[in-house]
Amino acid sequence: MPTESPLLLIGKTADGRPIEIRAGMANRHGLIAGATGTGKTVTLQNLAQSFSRLGVPVFTADVKGDLAGLSCAGDPANERVKKRYEDLGLAEAFQPEAGTTVFYDLYGQRGHPVRTTMSEMGPLVLGRLLDLNDVQQGVLEIAFRISDEGLPLLDLKDLRSLLTAMAECAGELTTRYGNVSKTTVGAIQRKLASLEDAGADQFFGEPAIDVKDFLKVDGQGRGVVSVLDATKLLHDGRLYATFLLWLLSQLFTTLDEVGDAKKPRLVFFFDEAHLLFKDAPKSLVDKIEQVVRLIRSKGVGVYFVTQSPLDIPETVLGQLGHRVQHALRAFTPRDQAAVRTAAETFRQNPALKTADVIMELAVGEALVSVLDEQGRPTIVERTLCLPPLSRLGPITDDERKKLIENSAVYGKYEDAIDRESAYEILAKRQGQLFGEKEEAAEAGKEEAAPKGKAAEPAKEEGGFMSTMSGVLSGLFGGGGGKRQSAAEAFGKSVARQVGSKVGQEIARGVLGSIFGGGGRRR
Repeated sequence: MPTESPLLLIGKTADGRPIEIRAGMANRHGLIAGATGTGKTVTLQNLAQSFSRLGVPVFTADVKGDLAGLSCAGDPANERVKKRYEDLGLAEAFQPEAGTTVFYDLYGQRGHPVRTTMSEMGPLVLGRLLDLNDVQQGVLEIAFRISDEGLPLLDLKDLRSLLTAMAECAGELTTRYGNVSKTTVGAIQRKLASLEDAGADQFFGEPAIDVKDFLKVDGQGRGVVSVLDATKLLHDGRLYATFLLWLLSQLFTTLDEVGDAKKPRLVFFFDEAHLLFKDAPKSLVDKIEQVVRLIRSKGVGVYFVTQSPLDIPETVLGQLGHRVQHALRAFTPRDQAAVRTAAETFRQNPALKTADVIMELAVGEALVSVLDEQGRPTIVERTLCLPPLSRLGPITDDERKKLIENSAVYGKYEDAIDRESAYEILAKRQGQLFGEKEEAAEAGKEEAAPKGKAAEPAKEEGGFMSTMSGVLSGLFGGGGGKRQSAAEAFGKSVARQVGSKVGQEIARGVLGSIFGGGGRRR
């Protein structure tokens, strides 16, 4: 590890010793914990601004609106902040400054729109988002497998139209893929409708977000701070957690290996981290732990921000090398357990009774342990934390609007694009089949019936179900000659998929990508 790695000041001990994170160790991840109102957000803001000043881009979610203050200089007349700098012996360093900040918003209201396609999201994470059971998850994965044969899934209406076609061809599909019941498809459709009602339909589509936009530096060499406005998004905790988890996976699949460096390529703050693990199955937690462990080699540091260490599973907690523990309150047995857990995760300091100190900390104080130059945790120290030089608190709507319109990505994501995909292809094919049926019926009327026999009516096909079978078989089937049945077409589709598609299926998805390649799917 390079010894010349820059240092980021968290604060100082009572005897004036600085407590600092080595930038070269910042990709070993971290935890910022503490009860509401104890200073977690201020610590996060100071670290974000400090990383930015070192030229490290930052991504953070803003769940209360306070982190928007990173975009504006702090108030030079703020006596509390000024006094804290004086108490730390840093009075001369109190020079308020703004950071280069870009705002994003899944709903496109308080920042640049953030979108991804259904194909990029993949069935694994989409199933997690929809809270599907095993049977429903299996049907969803079949839909994505079918989409590989020329039915791009970009937005919600693409997936819904494909599911409708699958329901009408359920019998034929079952012989090749296993049971695909209309009841199961209907249950998935209802959950997609709920997702749409929650506003998630704005998240799926194009242009899809380019994660490389989160890796920029400004003209002064400072890392750009990307702030996701989550004040509305947080009302749907599953969508919030799913999006951030998907983003981590995209970073993992997009970035190349960098190994140990003087500073990280990106620092990612995951606020309200308990939402990521709430009701998560063990298999998902295991994969999150694997992503956190592996993404370190891509130069990305992940910092979980939450109220209690108990919110983080032990397998993940063990990957977090830097710990900033603000005060905890022990009013209930669970609170007392959280205090014990927090105290036990530190390398003990003989001069401190850690469990007692955690409950005595004042606002702006924390127990801190970081990694030394050898990657070993230092003993825990009681630390008076440094506030940021940017504004503490929210910004006005006018300030936000001006910053959005002047950002480097303005105009790149504002206008949605709706190119031809599964919905349009299925609708077009359905229209062609109806046209063919009408032409056949007209031709049948014009033919003269054989002498002595009554004219036979044109043979009716099987209604909408037959039409959708034709839609899908028309997509997979050949040109001239007899049209393939849906079952025949799907049989050939499966054969083509074996080998060439299996790898993509394993790799696709937010967490599945850690097992293989990935990248954008169109």
